[in-house]
Amino acid sequence: MNAFIDPPKKFNLLLHLGIWISERVTGRKMLPARILAWYPKVALGSGALESLVAHHDGKLNERTLKLVRMAASFAAACPFCIDMNSFEHEALSINAEEVLALRGQRDLANVTTISKRERLAIEYARLVSQTPLKFHPDFIEQIKANFDEREIVILASTAAQVNYWARLTQALGIPPAGFSE
Repeated sequence: MNAFIDPPKKFNLLLHLGIWISERVTGRKMLPARILAWYPKVALGSGALESLVAHHDGKLNERTLKLVRMAASFAAACPFCIDMNSFEHEALSINAEEVLALRGQRDLANVTTISKRERLAIEYARLVSQTPLKFHPDFIEQIKANFDEREIVILASTAAQVNYWARLTQALGIPPAGFSE
């Protein structure tokens, strides 16, 4: 499967360097970065956004943030995002039952290996990923009781970032990069 458009044949030196770094880090050809080279401002802004993604911050460990990225990817039904954000989930002790729950194929409340904070973070990511956005006041009170202000911003921005990439990659017809292969 190919994207809707091909990347430009040439791009400026700064973009070339950024694409080289992203492909070196991921070990994959990063078609989104290459196609965004058609509009360098968006390519640079998207690259900056991606470079600032939270992977661990205080009590928000890598596992929790991976669960949030995976939940947002499944909620947005984005093949590229699912492929990339699910990559090596086993390394963070995310098991098959948890993946089924993230996909909505198993009741999240019945998965005992997911903590209360992780469950709330997943539910929050799902809410951030729906259209229209609706947050019940009781749920927000639970979020505020279990996460501090900084953590809430990190959770919201992490889910929103996945949604940015989901909309962008799907709008350009970009297929998965092969992380799951």
